[in-house]
Amino acid sequence: MAAIKQQPKNLLLVILGIVILNIVGNYFYKRYDLTQDHRFTLSKAAKSTIATLESPIFIEVFLEGDFPSEFKRLQAETKHLLEEFEAFNPNIKYQFVNPSVIEGDAEALIKFGAKPAQVEVKENGKVSTQQIFPWAIATYKGRPIKIPLLKNQLGISSEERVQNSIQNLEYAFADGFNKLVHPKKRKVAVIKGNGELEDKYVVDFFTSLRDYYYIAPFTLDSAAISPVKTLDQIKEFDLIVIANPTESFTENEKYILDQYTMSGGSSLWLIDAVELKKDSVSGNDFGFGKELNLTDFFFKYGIRVNPNLVKDVYSAPILLASGSERESQYNRYPWFYNPLSSSANNHPIVTNIEAVKFEYASSIDTLPNSLKKTVLLSSSPISKIVGMPVEIDISKEITKNLTIVNEGPSEKEYNAREIPLSILLEGSFPSAYSNRIKPFKIATDLSKSEPTKMVVISDGSIIINQFQGNRPLELGFDKWTNAFYGNKEFLLNTVNYLLDDSGLINIRSKEISVPFLDPQKVAEQRIVWQLVNILLPLVLLAIFGLGFTYLRKQKYT
Repeated sequence: MAAIKQQPKNLLLVILGIVILNIVGNYFYKRYDLTQDHRFTLSKAAKSTIATLESPIFIEVFLEGDFPSEFKRLQAETKHLLEEFEAFNPNIKYQFVNPSVIEGDAEALIKFGAKPAQVEVKENGKVSTQQIFPWAIATYKGRPIKIPLLKNQLGISSEERVQNSIQNLEYAFADGFNKLVHPKKRKVAVIKGNGELEDKYVVDFFTSLRDYYYIAPFTLDSAAISPVKTLDQIKEFDLIVIANPTESFTENEKYILDQYTMSGGSSLWLIDAVELKKDSVSGNDFGFGKELNLTDFFFKYGIRVNPNLVKDVYSAPILLASGSERESQYNRYPWFYNPLSSSANNHPIVTNIEAVKFEYASSIDTLPNSLKKTVLLSSSPISKIVGMPVEIDISKEITKNLTIVNEGPSEKEYNAREIPLSILLEGSFPSAYSNRIKPFKIATDLSKSEPTKMVVISDGSIIINQFQGNRPLELGFDKWTNAFYGNKEFLLNTVNYLLDDSGLINIRSKEISVPFLDPQKVAEQRIVWQLVNILLPLVLLAIFGLGFTYLRKQKYT
């Protein structure tokens, strides 16, 4: 009887405890991430992009529908990430949409620049293709922006592509939110006056960069007349970009650029150390060292861009025509003067990007000083250095390259190992004009810089976009081979890193491990696991029922 009276009292205590727990939960809310790689923990940089958000951001994610299992994983990871953003700031609102259901959605996405992706579907031994839209559209105060969810890389499987995409998700959304919420503050100067690339050749890159920063041209022509004024004006910019200069820099110009660096300004140099000239008689190219009067300038900073060319067996092909007029055919041939560089280090600039295509790049040497130097991109281990001057006969080069591809390279010839093609320098730079006569006088001559950054790339063409008629194509796309390279993403990451004060670019270093099923084992063991999944729960349920019935009889009979 006492036990029966005690039961309502215990039930009442349980109900009261649940009510108190819910009341406390409304005031004290906490999410715990127990995963090994902390994939559901937002970084501080990602949180800062939406920390001060007062108006809602509406996000449409076009990953809804029937598609392969690996993309279901991408869908699930995207949903988990957006849940974390929403938990941190309730002004994040999202929904998943199937663009193939609503008429006109697919066409609208394509017009907005969200191009579909073709994926292979393997089912029951059959292979078919399917079109999906791995994009999200985020809208803030009526302004939309597209966020890519899928990262493409050459020569990887569908599972690896999704793995890389999941790795990049937090950065993709944080970068999109940052563009929408935070106004542009930093200013970038595109240096002119020394034969740099015309605007039409760099229009795609700087159009994309305009989403983040203010962009303006800056000429150094006035350095000869009013150098002090020119120095004061260039100091107003946070970053300078020098894209493939072809004319020598004067001492006045070099001193201005040096003191700009000493004042803490960042810089991105894209330099061709070799000049190619075509012979009118033979039609062959001749390579000569290019004199830009920058050797002593960079030597003081601890690097040297050499007047040579790098040949790499791992390279981008070229397209050559054979035949004439209507009978002409276009074929791909290996071209070792176009190195393809895909860095193995985990620096945020080069993490998880497509291979970068170089054209007639030179080697870069590093010299000992106090600056921290990081090789961002280099050639493959199977590469060699070609000294200047050199004659480049296309037909002979193609014949040699085909032989090497078919028979393998000579270890004695291609033994230069990884040759640096892009260097990041960080720290307090020494002045290139310390203990030297200055070209002109300024009020405060600095011999050591504030902590700053500089990136030097030994190829000025890495930033050039191709054209379709008069329309510029996206940087990194090669219309001749229909291949897409990582030039644009690499340069955008470089500029973001050089100017990043929020640490947003460091999100790219976050490692997320996503296990995938082995498709071969799945096909081989399909029936076994189907039986296990269907029969095992029934067997366990039967055992539990029989055991429960037996114990009940033992207790009450």
